[in-house]
Amino acid sequence: MPEPRWPVRRQQAGGVLQALVQADINEAVATATTPDIRLIVALAAVHAARPKMIRTMQLDDVDLGNRRITVDGHVRPLDDLTCRAVLDWLDYRRSRWPNTANPHLLITQKAAVELGPVGKLWTTRATRNLTATLERLRVDRQLEEALTHGADPLHLALVFGIDEKTAIRYADSARALLEQTAEHSPSPSGKELGPD
Repeated sequence: MPEPRWPVRRQQAGGVLQALVQADINEAVATATTPDIRLIVALAAVHAARPKMIRTMQLDDVDLGNRRITVDGHVRPLDDLTCRAVLDWLDYRRSRWPNTANPHLLITQKAAVELGPVGKLWTTRATRNLTATLERLRVDRQLEEALTHGADPLHLALVFGIDEKTAIRYADSARALLEQTAEHSPSPSGKELGPD
């Protein structure tokens, strides 16, 4: 009888959140070949939206006129990439289900005749079997923000609407990664810095 497989948390090494490698991100982007999956990946990778947030988003959460999007109650600017993905999805949605009354942003053939959100498995299929799952893309986005903005937990809390404990965790991980990078960077004299 085969041994049971336990989920492996690849996003942490020694308690420090780890960034995805570019090849894994590229693979997720390359698999996003339909309007729905492009939007799902953009929401996770750009706005750090959790899969549940993505599937429960309403049409009213997108304000195209003011270039704003509301993710989990937090209003954010609507970037060009996500705006294009939203517009492509809305065009597809309108042509495929012109008479639907479903208020959710993302719908399926089944959800189009109902009022509820799409299912969890439908949403997460976008990156299933990839290293860069929706959850990993979300974590990577928040970590990237921490790395590029000085590991400031207040900044993270404001940008993503996350609680202080989570913001501190991301800031601490960013700080640790920045320290690791500095320790292994060559000094101006050409010698590697760090312990001898």
